[in-house]
Amino acid sequence: MGMIVAPCSMRSLGEIATGISSNLLTHAADVVLKESRKLVLLVRETPLHAIHLRNMATQAEMGILIAPPVPALYNRPKTLDDVIDHTVGRVLDLFDLDTGKVKRWKS
Repeated sequence: MGMIVAPCSMRSLGEIATGISSNLLTHAADVVLKESRKLVLLVRETPLHAIHLRNMATQAEMGILIAPPVPALYNRPKTLDDVIDHTVGRVLDLFDLDTGKVKRWKS
């Protein structure tokens, strides 16, 4: 179906954006792109500077989904597990996989 890189470091982000395959992770991402499959990156580092943002823009233009693991508070999480379950549930929902842990959005 595709690939999720979680967490995605800025090094991996930069390599994927420029087509560099220096390790198994970035090579696998390159293959996913060559096969026109879905690629989702959970970028983890902040603050972001211009190069990070340019790399993300380059990837978005290529169809890569950038999904920073930012805690959602609208669902009123009570535990850290609730926050993690929500993030994982939303990312897997991008692949039409229902974990049963979050209420799925309707399109």
